[in-house]
Amino acid sequence: MLRGGDASGVNWLSEIRDRLSTHVATPVEAPADFRKAGVVAPIYVKEKELWVLFTKRTENVETHRGQVSFPGGAHEQGDATLKETALRETEEEIGIPRDRVVVLGALSPIVTITNFYVEPFVAAIPHPMELKPSPAEIDEIWEIPVAALLAPTAVEERFFPGRSEPVLFYHYGSKTVWGATARILSELLAVLAAGGGVSSRA
Repeated sequence: MLRGGDASGVNWLSEIRDRLSTHVATPVEAPADFRKAGVVAPIYVKEKELWVLFTKRTENVETHRGQVSFPGGAHEQGDATLKETALRETEEEIGIPRDRVVVLGALSPIVTITNFYVEPFVAAIPHPMELKPSPAEIDEIWEIPVAALLAPTAVEERFFPGRSEPVLFYHYGSKTVWGATARILSELLAVLAAGGGVSSRA
């Protein structure tokens, strides 16, 4: 068993899938007037470690301008499920064909202060792979190793007036992931860290 996000073997896919299958997600009712959305939390192995991919949105998008997020977006007519929404939006935003994305499981839905109900899906993506970020939607792509995010010094809690719960911030060098994306990330990290890490056994 390897710790700290190490995944040098090929068994990490099935191990994470098994963990997600037994992970108890927190049910959240979708408010009737909230927009529904789906996101993908993309993970992959690079340099024998697990990494997570994030996107930084442009200032030209309709919502969440300039914010760091997981690939994904709002449900559209024709999407049978929010998983389909997440895969379609991921392909549109960063150019990964949906048939190259392996969905491993789901995390707890969340509701945001911007009136979205979001269903997050954990998925493995190929590496290396040429990403093609949409110039209209994506300003930057961030890659962060899981081990760095699991470090105790990486996470910060801040309290804001009118909020009953602290807002999470994850720091990696000059990069900061916070807000709704950090809430999803926190649950993902808990799954990945369960039992001490991800096995390297083939």
